[in-house]
Amino acid sequence: METNSGRRLVVVGNGMVGQHFVEALRERDVDRHWQVTVFGEEPRRAYDRVALSSYFDGASPQSLDLVASGCYDGNGYRLHLDEAVIAVDRAARTVTTSRGRTVGYDALVLATGSAAFVPPVPGADLPGCFVYRTLDDLEAIHAAARRARTRVGLVVGGGLLGLEAARALRLLGLAVHVVEMAPRLMPLQVDSGGGALLRRLVEELGVTVHLGTFAAAVTEAAPDQAAPDQAAPRLVTLGDGTELPVDLVVFAAGVRPRDQLARDAGLAVGARGGVLVDAGCRTADAAVHAIGECACIDGTVYGLVAPGYAMGSVLADRLAGGNAEFRAADTATKLKLLGVDVASFGDALATTDGALEVTVNDPVAGSYAKLVVSDDATTLLGGVLVGDASRYAALRPLVGRPLPGDPLAMLAPRGAGAGGGPGDGSVGALPADAMVCSCHAVTREAIDTAIAGSGLTTVAEVKACTKAGTGCGSCVPLLSTLLTESGVTVGKALCEHFDCSRAELFDLVRVERIATFSELVDRYGRGRGCDVCKPVVASILASLGNGHILDGEQAALQDTNDAFLANIQRNGTYSVVPRIPGGEITPEKLIAIGTVARDFDLYTKITGGQRIDLLGARLEQLPAIWRRLVDAGFESGHAYGKALRTVKSCVGSTWCRYGVQDSLALAIALELRYRGIRSPHKIKAAVSGCARECAEARGKDIGVIATENGWNLYVGGNGGFRPRHADLLLTDVDTETLVRTIDRFIVFYVRTADRLQRTSSWVESLSTGPGGEQVDGLDYLRSVLVDDALGIAAELDAAIERHVGGYEDEWAAVLADPARLSRFVSFVNAPDTPDPTITFVTERGQPRPVLLGLPVAGAPGASVPATSAPATSVPATGVPAGVPAR
Repeated sequence: METNSGRRLVVVGNGMVGQHFVEALRERDVDRHWQVTVFGEEPRRAYDRVALSSYFDGASPQSLDLVASGCYDGNGYRLHLDEAVIAVDRAARTVTTSRGRTVGYDALVLATGSAAFVPPVPGADLPGCFVYRTLDDLEAIHAAARRARTRVGLVVGGGLLGLEAARALRLLGLAVHVVEMAPRLMPLQVDSGGGALLRRLVEELGVTVHLGTFAAAVTEAAPDQAAPDQAAPRLVTLGDGTELPVDLVVFAAGVRPRDQLARDAGLAVGARGGVLVDAGCRTADAAVHAIGECACIDGTVYGLVAPGYAMGSVLADRLAGGNAEFRAADTATKLKLLGVDVASFGDALATTDGALEVTVNDPVAGSYAKLVVSDDATTLLGGVLVGDASRYAALRPLVGRPLPGDPLAMLAPRGAGAGGGPGDGSVGALPADAMVCSCHAVTREAIDTAIAGSGLTTVAEVKACTKAGTGCGSCVPLLSTLLTESGVTVGKALCEHFDCSRAELFDLVRVERIATFSELVDRYGRGRGCDVCKPVVASILASLGNGHILDGEQAALQDTNDAFLANIQRNGTYSVVPRIPGGEITPEKLIAIGTVARDFDLYTKITGGQRIDLLGARLEQLPAIWRRLVDAGFESGHAYGKALRTVKSCVGSTWCRYGVQDSLALAIALELRYRGIRSPHKIKAAVSGCARECAEARGKDIGVIATENGWNLYVGGNGGFRPRHADLLLTDVDTETLVRTIDRFIVFYVRTADRLQRTSSWVESLSTGPGGEQVDGLDYLRSVLVDDALGIAAELDAAIERHVGGYEDEWAAVLADPARLSRFVSFVNAPDTPDPTITFVTERGQPRPVLLGLPVAGAPGASVPATSAPATSVPATGVPAGVPAR
């Protein structure tokens, strides 16, 4: 029953920090001394702004909701949405709202956050100019992108938010320019070395970066330049005189505290804005408090969520009778920006007197790592990680503490003999009072105590018990390591949303005939899912034949490649790979591929799997290209999916004088049998017609080698990061036995392997019994697949037959269904307008991508100097350095 006996508390703002404060107070104020009224200016409840860009990955606004269940179900807590507080009367202790309501308070909390800063650029208020701050902003950007004519967007600001906005525009199918006044991207977080690598990696993804300049003006194009259903383009003039025609402009140049309400009420603000508060988050008026991005504490306004959460917790403690104080906040950040991992922590820019910098720069691997240490090299002060941020979770808590080892060794690649400590993922050197989760101020000691005291065995349990990992999520890898090193038997949960393993999840979906992710998470999970479980479930649903992967809810589960049935390349274009079973192709089909490549100006290459790659296709061209290929008799080669890729073959006994079996016919039959089957990882196979092994079958997941008496079957080989030869499973078997065993091998692997586990490591994992004892993995596999030791052979056989009988070419199905094709519609309203950030030069008679006037790093001709001439006139011999030209 709701009580009205408490003192009146009014909270202005229902953002992330304001909501965190309300929930923290609710936990502490068990006797309900406070009657809480919250006013939110937006029509939505508090949502996760940190994950705002997931909206463009298909996340619904509802999935971003942060309000705990039952938070405002009475008992003294009320939430009023779409109602802003417009005035504060400190003398009367009342607030007035936009709906004309006057509400009294005994304590007032300002959690008004910040507003996007828009530089004083002429034309910044024109239609087509946006900020990147709220869900409403994102919906407006999305709508504008659908009406775009030039298919180009520009982002003002190259910081955290700017690169997030750039990624969003790329996902909307736009070419993107990023303009940053500083000499590097993310100038507040990374140094010049990290910024240089970040720029290179970002440009390789097709984003044009303009540094050391600014947007000087935005002007409207002539109205007659736009089609009736398209928005007129804008012309953005940069400070260096460059003119860029664009469809929309997104200002992401920083934020400013929303402190006008406090100013109007006569409260003091900082020199650069923000309501002045003390260590208890109280203003000069004892009844008024401020937290989050609108507060200025010790002269600093924090623009990150972790310090805001810390302020909310401090204030909740104070209002519940405690005396907590805000201490220096952790401003460390770890993000994936445009697919590039970036992290910084502590004194990342080495501003401390005498600070030393230890740097490892690996441009080949695309990684940059720097540790900042004290002048005597004994204390870790900070660091920067770009490209590979896997060490962030273990390094960040050590800031301000003695180094556990040689700093260079701590940055050495894993497996390079760096020894113990953070360099190899160990947290043994992490002190008990080290802050593991800065968002919720959770120390290692608190986590260790929870693990031991509550018998926790999964990351999900640690998160639920301690709240660690429920903020930005950057500490989650460290939680897993703490569990492992605590000596407990770690649970097999797939992620925090599902307590079961992938194999168990597969069986649940199969047995219960679950058809959607929503049904699965409602019945056997929790929350809204993550980037771990969603792709896993997408693969499981596809493996079990639950409809086309672009139908209904499944479409939102796919990654970028599966979402568009094509592999995205480093320059933002896509590859097209038609299936050529066994490498056999007719002259007519060769001609068809050639004419498609010629007409769409695509780069062509014979792959190692005996197919032809067509590279350089723009997203909006994919349906037209595939229409031509499907009409010529081709189908999807599934080069984009975790599925069967190819079955490579020699010419076998049909042509070769050494061949003893018809390897080509078998390879074609196997590829057509298993085409399209989704699996935990990609599967490659090969068939060799004799022991000379011209098809290199022993380097494949499934390898078949002909013998005088039949076929030898090898399994578990691959050419991945840890190459492994396949193991001999069967010898001298007939074709029927061979195919039946491969059938069962594939289905058994699909059902029981872990997420993203290749057949090589899966086969090795079969060598460990349920009690940890060593068993002969191949003998076990034979007993299951050949002797039916588990009694599931009939199930495995039936599963393959269902797959074969229900197979449908994914691209042909897309072309035949306007609803599926509609996901490409927003990218075909200007089919003849190429992406202006991607041009091509001709090398060895074929187009090669050029970004910003330079060939893509790593491609032949990459040393060709930039010129002021058009890209098509850049001289390029196509001859790698050191190779004499003919």
